[in-house]
Amino acid sequence: MMPTAAFSTRTEARAPWNRALVTGGAGFLGSHLCTRLVDSGVEVDCLDNLSTGRAGRVAHLAGRRGFRFLERDLLDFAGPGSADALPGPYDLVLHLAGPACPDAWPERPLALLDAGSLGTRTALAVADRDGARFLLASAPPVRHAAGPSPHPGHHVPGESGAAPADLDDPADPVGPYRMEAEAARFAEALVAAHAADHGSDAGIVRLFTVYGPGMRTDDGGVPGRFIAAALAGEPLVVTGDGSRPHSLCHVDDMVDGVLLVAAGRSVRPVDIGGDEMPTELEIARHVADLTGSADLTGSGPPVIHADVPPDPPGPPRPVTGFAREIFGWMPRVTWREGLARTVASFRERAEPVPAVVTGGGEGEWWM
Repeated sequence: MMPTAAFSTRTEARAPWNRALVTGGAGFLGSHLCTRLVDSGVEVDCLDNLSTGRAGRVAHLAGRRGFRFLERDLLDFAGPGSADALPGPYDLVLHLAGPACPDAWPERPLALLDAGSLGTRTALAVADRDGARFLLASAPPVRHAAGPSPHPGHHVPGESGAAPADLDDPADPVGPYRMEAEAARFAEALVAAHAADHGSDAGIVRLFTVYGPGMRTDDGGVPGRFIAAALAGEPLVVTGDGSRPHSLCHVDDMVDGVLLVAAGRSVRPVDIGGDEMPTELEIARHVADLTGSADLTGSGPPVIHADVPPDPPGPPRPVTGFAREIFGWMPRVTWREGLARTVASFRERAEPVPAVVTGGGEGEWWM
């Protein structure tokens, strides 16, 4: 279906919502969504338990009218009637506290499964209570491959890392990396069933790798690890021959896509991700050029090839035709331009914003 209201996501035009709840709003993508919504005149409640998010990412919004940060766990509101403790009323609920944006989920499998199941059910209950549009941020289907993974720290898309190599039988729910796959599958099934049984206005976006200002650079993902190494004057280490392709989507483009899908009434999952597929070696060399870390002898950028075989092919390329045809979304930022903006933001970044912000009660502040 077409969006219920036409609006430009990068202008000062009023968005088609009055008040939004963003779970996981202090994460990388969540903080950018909160900023865009506030800029477009929407009152925003940002809910995050800061287990992986950082209050500093949204501290710049503390003085903005209509913004409130709630340092709470979404699971605190689980159970009959508990969701009523969230004030509302909301006309948009963006659920990012789940399998699409888990900075450290591989080390916290139970938390991941709870977020995908009970957390999603709780967020749906809040949306149902207020008759709000609900949108689940999910992850692309996990691929299946044989052989050892050279990078055990693979990261689920939605933040800056690459998709994990799933080494199991697809039907086996207990092997390596199955937790994020099962959490995402259950969350999507729950949203679809909820929409069918309750007639809820609920949808799903599958988020591929996103990067940009404010991204993490310590999770081992591409391009984050290259930016961190280059700015520290260290060699850039690529896997094998560096031929593995990466789908990169700049955060501005991903925010556009999420909000355009949110403004519609589609239940069908919508892929949001970069159409360009640069190789790992191309990304490393471009970051080296941008940071001025190329070898002064003229022999090329300081790229080291790890003595391991390259990963199996990455996750499926995002199929963005539905997002383009139905929602009018199209990535605007090329991967080269996006990396230039991102590197510049890290170079120009001021001192970290203090995590403690005055202006509200314990665990929350607002204007």
